[in-house]
Amino acid sequence: MREWVSLNGRLMQPEQAQVSAFDAGLLQGVGLFETMRAYQGRVFRARPHLERLANSARTLGWSSIPDIGRMNDQLRQVVSATELSDARVRLTVTTGTLRQSEHETPDLTILATAATDGLYPPELYARGIGMTISRWRQNPFDPITGHKTVSYFSRLASLREAHAVGAMEALWLTIDNEVAEGAISNVFVVKEGALRTPATNLPVLPGVTRAAVLELAGILGIAAREERLQIEDVLEADELFVTNSMMELLPVIRLDSHAIGSGRPGEITRRLHEAYRECVRRECANAQG
Repeated sequence: MREWVSLNGRLMQPEQAQVSAFDAGLLQGVGLFETMRAYQGRVFRARPHLERLANSARTLGWSSIPDIGRMNDQLRQVVSATELSDARVRLTVTTGTLRQSEHETPDLTILATAATDGLYPPELYARGIGMTISRWRQNPFDPITGHKTVSYFSRLASLREAHAVGAMEALWLTIDNEVAEGAISNVFVVKEGALRTPATNLPVLPGVTRAAVLELAGILGIAAREERLQIEDVLEADELFVTNSMMELLPVIRLDSHAIGSGRPGEITRRLHEAYRECVRRECANAQG
């Protein structure tokens, strides 16, 4: 198997891909990205990811909005070429080179990649992970909060600090000390059989996996609601799990030194994860190329 990338619709090997030295993503951090997962050679719920990226570009005032069809074509192109049945797929879009006439419509830089890295080992789902509280805070007055931009250093720095103390994820609070999200995930609390998660107007990233979990909770008859959560709600939870496209639903059994619930992955988390994987199997098996 050879690894491929798609750069502005051209399929090539990674070492052949070149981006301008004056690209806005490189020089100014003006870019957006989506991390998706392909199963059976199909990207799970690609369209919501692409719509989220396009909506972010619109909200952040980009003069050229990425075309969903074009982005989707590049995803299909790179997934098909790399022939990976289960892969981490990333789409990165920047506003392109800064050396354009002010009267020109910017040519976006669109890069799609697929690789086998980033898959979580099965034992993590069986035993659960630890999480730590980040010392940084989520600021609702920051214009990029709630958007998946390439200005990602603060998230990676908090994740690095979590890893340094043996945790796998970092819990971000708002400047008002309300629960927001993980460094790279959305957060769900289970209490007395009901599911609770921070609302996206906090704001937090409107995760595609997050939306799928809320949808599946309704199908399974599990009460679920979006609401404001305090750190006490997390510490007193019966179960806690985090979500993103790569980790799916990952149970959290410890927050810093505090055990969550029984200290083991819980039944609601297990049921939802099984339902999620069945949803993936069904949708990706039925997806059209």
